[in-house]
Amino acid sequence: MILKIARMGHPVLRQYAEPVADPQALEIKVLVEDMIETMKDANGAGLAAPQVHVPLRVVIFHVPRGRDAQDQEIGLTVLINPEVEVLGPEIEEAFEGCLSLPEMTGKVKRPAHIRYRGVGLDGEIIEREATGFHARVVQHECDHLDGILYPQRMDDLATFGYVEEMQKAMKQE
Repeated sequence: MILKIARMGHPVLRQYAEPVADPQALEIKVLVEDMIETMKDANGAGLAAPQVHVPLRVVIFHVPRGRDAQDQEIGLTVLINPEVEVLGPEIEEAFEGCLSLPEMTGKVKRPAHIRYRGVGLDGEIIEREATGFHARVVQHECDHLDGILYPQRMDDLATFGYVEEMQKAMKQE
């Protein structure tokens, strides 16, 4: 079932999401299936449970081939109760978008190299290191679990705007 995506301003996006007590519970499996369908319908790279009005610590994401210089493809990943650890001082800045801020984009600085850990739907631990877009999408989705939207991470709101307008401006520069 395609779920309604909360947009910036909705209180569910500003709160801290609760940990999932039983990652293998049927209601979590159903939630994840619905989140996958919703993310695909919206043509997104990731989605967090709070974005579909469920304040639980669940995120899903994928990294399509060719999305960044590393050209790494990461298949659909489900992370329940994820944790993110920064692995170095390097920072990368790139434009981000969000299904909760449709048609908007902004430049966000994020740690370039992370390790993340969480539980999959099968109850198994998932632990990976990530760089590039992979690291960015994981951090972006996990921010949703702490009530943070990407504009709150921006240093310069002059780089925040409608995708169409920002693309026009970049072509003129």
